[in-house]
Amino acid sequence: MNFQDLPYLPAGEYSKRVAYFSMEFAIDQCLKIYGGGLGFLSGSHMRSAYELKQNLIGIGILWKYGYYDQNRNSDQTLRVDFIEKNYTFLEDTGIVIDVHIFDNPHVKVKVYKLNPETFQTVPVYLLSTDIPENDYLSRTITYRLYDDNELTRVAQSIVLGQGGAKLVELLGGADVYHLNEGHALPAFTYLYGKATNKEAIRAKFVFTTHTPEKAGNEEHSLDLLKKINFFPGWTDDEIEKITHQTPGVVNYTLAALRLAKKANAVSKLHGIVARQMWEGFEGICEIDHITNAQSLTYWGDAPIQAALANKDYEAIVSRKKELKNELFRVVADQTGKLFDPDVITIVWARRFAAYKRPDLLFWNLDRFMALLENKKYPVQIIWAGKPYPTDYRAIDIFNQIVYLTRHLPNACILTGYELELSRILKNGTDVWLNTPRKLREASGTSGMTAAMNGAVNFSINDGWMVEFGQHRKNCYLIPDTTAPGIVDIQDREDFENLYKVLEEELLPDFYEGKGQWKEVMMNSMTDVLKYFISDRMADEYYKKLYHFNPEKDLNQDSSKKKKTRRAT
Repeated sequence: MNFQDLPYLPAGEYSKRVAYFSMEFAIDQCLKIYGGGLGFLSGSHMRSAYELKQNLIGIGILWKYGYYDQNRNSDQTLRVDFIEKNYTFLEDTGIVIDVHIFDNPHVKVKVYKLNPETFQTVPVYLLSTDIPENDYLSRTITYRLYDDNELTRVAQSIVLGQGGAKLVELLGGADVYHLNEGHALPAFTYLYGKATNKEAIRAKFVFTTHTPEKAGNEEHSLDLLKKINFFPGWTDDEIEKITHQTPGVVNYTLAALRLAKKANAVSKLHGIVARQMWEGFEGICEIDHITNAQSLTYWGDAPIQAALANKDYEAIVSRKKELKNELFRVVADQTGKLFDPDVITIVWARRFAAYKRPDLLFWNLDRFMALLENKKYPVQIIWAGKPYPTDYRAIDIFNQIVYLTRHLPNACILTGYELELSRILKNGTDVWLNTPRKLREASGTSGMTAAMNGAVNFSINDGWMVEFGQHRKNCYLIPDTTAPGIVDIQDREDFENLYKVLEEELLPDFYEGKGQWKEVMMNSMTDVLKYFISDRMADEYYKKLYHFNPEKDLNQDSSKKKKTRRAT
């Protein structure tokens, strides 16, 4: 049976009904219901599901104030603003659902729909508690994405998970319930609690884990979750089964791994890390990997893609100069600086977090200033990105860069890092810099969309780069540290290695490489299209996750291993 509001007959291989739950979706600049990479990923997934004619719908939340609006104080430092958002292009479905939170069994959840024709996605249903039928506190549940109040944050999960699952039931149910990260765990707990056949309902659950960061693996007090009605219909013994190695605490990721039939990490390396991270815990499902990807339809610049198809390097260079000038107009407008389109431009832009090390370039300030003053190989550097609004360490790094670059003519930091600015930066830059501490970046996708449009990745060999990167052939890789996990040594070595590659290879290749830069850029653009396009990813989710049959697939795998042992 198909979801009735799909604008097409689903393709045969994608006929299973899938409900895809995500806390955020980055679908278009004007729909501000996303914070960062998780949203960029889910937005591309919804576009590819539409293009492949998959029987899939999205379930999210209509955030009244979005994530936040990133602006500047009078001294140009970062200012966090929460501005109400209104959308006339969303359909009011007329559906209102009750969810039970604390002692209120009738928190009202109104359902809006993003129709497929609006942005060429599958239908995405967005839930809101901001309606007159609710009391004030209930209305605030869907005000801010990732609210930092713990009770509100848990209530948001119940609205998304329990409310979303009840909506899917009204739409006729699903064959698969997919949690894109653990935020919507109450979808699993609600459906499991009311099911008479527990194993049959678990066979419909799949889960994607996105990060090895502790902050990304949400956990809360078991007592709190019981009081807030996180486990409707559950017995104490059933709760004990998913919490017995973390007494008194519910870890969303661990609980999802124990309830799902199968899970996936988001890159090959992250799969290894995730399996090691959770291997000591009993009763978890298999963790496969499906590497993240991005939508070429949305992110690819049409003239650049046409030139690439014709292998017309000169046309790509000409178009890149146009796109550089578009980026530099933004730079001039925000900072009063006029950048030169003939000078190599390096961009560091993504969510601001300490482990991503936006400050690695100026770990040694003298070396950084020498780079900026280099007359033989001049450079221009741009930072951009949003810290979490109460991540004061990351905000402090952002403001350090404001002060550091204020009077420098060839370095700056931009505000307003959302879909549109992200596109302008990726289209306009020559180099896309990525500097996380290795093994802490599950995948990363910004470098994929930069590569689509002629930006060359300069990166720590982490996340997706392990599957893509070939040093000086399609990117520039920063050699691995000799002291992984020892932060001071790792930062010093990564800094030294970064500058060694930059000064001895990347900059000479750009300015006097006699075709080396052309080869790297063209290989990068070609290679990223081979595997890191979200149509491949959306297809793999059906093949590796949604169609997974635990008994059949595990028996086949066991049979293959026995044959291999006999053959050897």
